[in-house]
Amino acid sequence: MSSNAPRHPVRDLRFFLTVPHACSYLEAREATTLFLDPQESHSQGVYDALALLGFRRSGRHLYRPHCEGCSACVSVRIPVADFRYGRSQRRVVRRNADLRLVERPALFEEEHYALYDRYIRVRHADGDMFPPSHEQYRTFLTLDEPYSRLLEFRHGDRLVAVSAFDHLEHGLSAIYTFYDPAPEWDRRSLGTFAVLSLIEKARRQGLPHVYLGYWIRECRKMAYKEAYRPLEVLDGRHWRRLLTLAEASSP
Repeated sequence: MSSNAPRHPVRDLRFFLTVPHACSYLEAREATTLFLDPQESHSQGVYDALALLGFRRSGRHLYRPHCEGCSACVSVRIPVADFRYGRSQRRVVRRNADLRLVERPALFEEEHYALYDRYIRVRHADGDMFPPSHEQYRTFLTLDEPYSRLLEFRHGDRLVAVSAFDHLEHGLSAIYTFYDPAPEWDRRSLGTFAVLSLIEKARRQGLPHVYLGYWIRECRKMAYKEAYRPLEVLDGRHWRRLLTLAEASSP
């Protein structure tokens, strides 16, 4: 069965649409979001099917953008078997060869929250996640479900990064990564290393994709996703390869 086709019916599920609110990515734009009814099943099968249709998870909520007159948010994923490291990505792997990776359930740990708190205050003090709080962290990144996981990155015993991800039937879904914001860690590009680690994890487990969430061509904050090649985008209900400028202009 093609991975483009949901394996579980979703047409009878109930969804809610939010009222318009300020867009987090494009200035002077309004956004609306489609949410799965929290009373509906959040089973692995439902999640797997909705992920193929561009839904993401935040805490206990499954959602996707549903903005009238705007289709800027595009779901993207990496086809693991075809992924090839770029030169800078190989350097990132070498620089972080001394880190130890530990996978854990997505449960609350004070050590994780302390790192998250520092990360948000230093790197995202101008964003809508500031100021951080225990409640915000728990609601966003903790979930007691078998598919919801955390990947720790440790230098010796020191926690330097945490990547939240979900284990789907057809891939790994990157939820959020936070890391030590101290300048001495900048050269390691820990955010990039977290994505590369998920790609390798998916490869070892025989999973075909790593989902990176939404990509907006006009949003500078999301430009990093274009560095992972090849990249697939969701076009309606079908996933297609995103061509580079050179590929698009070739005869």
